[in-house]
Order: sequence, then C-alpha cells, then structure tokens
Amino acid sequence: MAPRLDAESTWPGQQFQLLAQAGVLGWVIPPEFSGTGVAERDLLTGYIDLASSCLTTTFVLTQRNGACQRIVASQNSSLKSELLPGLARGELFATVGISHLTTSRQHLRLPAVRVTEDSGGFRFEGEVPWVTGAVHADFIVTGGTLADGRQVLAAVPAKAPGVAVAPAARLLALSASHTSAVKLDGVLVDARYLISGPVEQVMRQGAASTGSLGTSALAAGLSRAAIEHLAAEAAARPELAPILEPLKVEGMGLINDVLGAAGQAGPNVNPALSSEAIRGRANSLALRSTQALLAASKGAGFVSGHFAERSVREALFFL
Repeated sequence: MAPRLDAESTWPGQQFQLLAQAGVLGWVIPPEFSGTGVAERDLLTGYIDLASSCLTTTFVLTQRNGACQRIVASQNSSLKSELLPGLARGELFATVGISHLTTSRQHLRLPAVRVTEDSGGFRFEGEVPWVTGAVHADFIVTGGTLADGRQVLAAVPAKAPGVAVAPAARLLALSASHTSAVKLDGVLVDARYLISGPVEQVMRQGAASTGSLGTSALAAGLSRAAIEHLAAEAAARPELAPILEPLKVEGMGLINDVLGAAGQAGPNVNPALSSEAIRGRANSLALRSTQALLAASKGAGFVSGHFAERSVREALFFL
C-alpha cells in the first residue's frame, strides 16, 4: 500500500481501519477507556515494525497518538470519557497541532494563536502552521496564548465555525499525511474541551509521550526496511557485503538502544541513551542506509515508485 500512498498522496484511511481492527489505536489509551495502554517499550517496538512497512501511515499514527496522549494526561475527566473510547475504537480521529507552542514561532511578538476567555469557554484566533490529517480530523489538539502570557491546550472540534483547513501541502515525502495549516477565525471552544490551562508554558504540563524516541523509532524502522532491501540485493551480489554488514550491526544496535532508552529519565541516564544522542544516530542511519540502497539499486532505484528512491526522500524527513 505504501507505494500507492506516495504516488497518489492517498490518505491512509484503509490502513487506519486495519490498525483499528488490530487494536493498534488503543495502544496509548488506558483500558478504562477501551484501550490497552501498552508500555512505552512495546509502543516503540510497534512504531519500528509499522514504519518498516509504511512510514507515512506510522507518522500519521504518531500524530494521532500525540493528541490522544495529551487527552489522557488531562485532568478533565469528562473530556476523557467523551473522546477516548471513540478514539480507541477508531470511530473518531484526532490530530495535534502544537509546533507553534514549542518551536521558533515562540519568539514572535504576536503569538501564532491568540486566546481570549469567553462565556463558557475560550476563543481562538490565528493560524496553526502544521497539522497532519487536519481535513480528516474530528478534533485538533492545539493551543494558544492569552494576553497575560498564560496558555491553554484544547481539543478543538475540527468542524466548529471559524475553523478553516488549508489545502494539504505537497511535500518532498509523506504527502499522503495531508499535512496543512489550519486557520482559526474567532473559534469558540467550549470549556468542556479544555485539556490544560490557562497556565504558564502549557506544553510542560502533564503529558508524558515518547517524544523524540518516537521519531527515532520511525527512523529506525525506515532504516531496517532499507537494510533488508539491501540484503536482498547482496544475496545475488557478494561485493555488497562490506557495505551491508556494518549497516546491519549498526541497525540492530540502534533498535536495541531505542528500546533500552524507554522509560529512562533523570540525571543518571547513560548519555549514550539520551533522546538527543539516539535521535542523532537514528537520523544519520536513515540517511546512510537509504542512500546505500539507492546506490546498490543502480538505475532501477532511481525510477519513481521504486522503494529505494522513495526511502531516500522519506529519510530526508529526519534531517
């Protein structure tokens, strides 16, 4: 399915139906809300396996899971009861748009999304720059800043008056994720959809997520797929063995360290198992393993639609 997603920028709706049937959509949702609440190590293992098959679908899943994890960590018990069971069963789709709260847009004099308190809720004004699958979402987990500097995070109903989803961007890779900007034009969000806040630095409140390790798991999964394809080439071409073998060893070591870092936190963490160190290794291996495959595939790998050329483009996502 992955080649068709890439070639046609087709939303992975069919894949998500399969994920729902397999119980994958319940991984980050507790059992009391119809999920399974798997351990972080098992979640990362799942990301690696899924990314080896289809990076686009797995990327969308991580964005959806990020939204779910924010809701799970909320103190708003009625919101959790309202949304989480449907999310676990795949009846609802939520996504997350929080880059404007965590990245360089923070330095802007005027926040990307401004929030004012209104009767019974909060009114959102501005633009969320990057939202994966926004056009397919029932809820967008996003936030904004009040005049006094406090911030809120909420599950914004995607079909609420004033929500406008821009056309999906055509990306170098992962275009089927249908990532786009979302304009919020005076959107009134009922207090029942509040996840956190108003509070200073709302992104530091509550939610524990796989974060950078999740991204590293995706890179490790793509690398594993590239190395497996390279091994298939090497089976008929022994001269590729000196290239293949070091990549295999590095790939296995990376996966072991991604999984070994699960649950690690605090000042006593082995520096080699820090999220930053692992992410650097994972990103590097994704680039090198996919380019090695492209070189080994020769002209065939340069043809649009071949796994080698697609994987090289997808690896650039991790730069």
